[in-house]
Amino acid sequence: VQLQASGGGVVQAGGSLKLSCAASGSIFSINVMGWYRQAPGNQRALVATAGSGGSTNYADSVKGRFTISRDNARTVSLQMNSLKPEDTAVYFCALHMGMDYWGKGTQVTVSS
Repeated sequence: VQLQASGGGVVQAGGSLKLSCAASGSIFSINVMGWYRQAPGNQRALVATAGSGGSTNYADSVKGRFTISRDNARTVSLQMNSLKPEDTAVYFCALHMGMDYWGKGTQVTVSS
């Protein structure tokens, strides 16, 4: 299983970015995909997850600003609005289906 993420970049505070991730290889149709982030000096932390059945979960810090969505069992997107400098981090896509699979991170930088 491989995860390919795209969509990171540099944006001014208040702006928007969309991250996308696609899984390749053999996966279960029932799974959870999500986004995590790691800022310098911090541990990797949950941003949001979405189950293939439609359930979602968000970190309190992003509720109302970020929206996670799934088109199918292999893809997940994260629409990030009203970005803040504290959202600056490397964002990682993950697939949870018994085992955990991680994509390479994509940098998101929010300038003040």
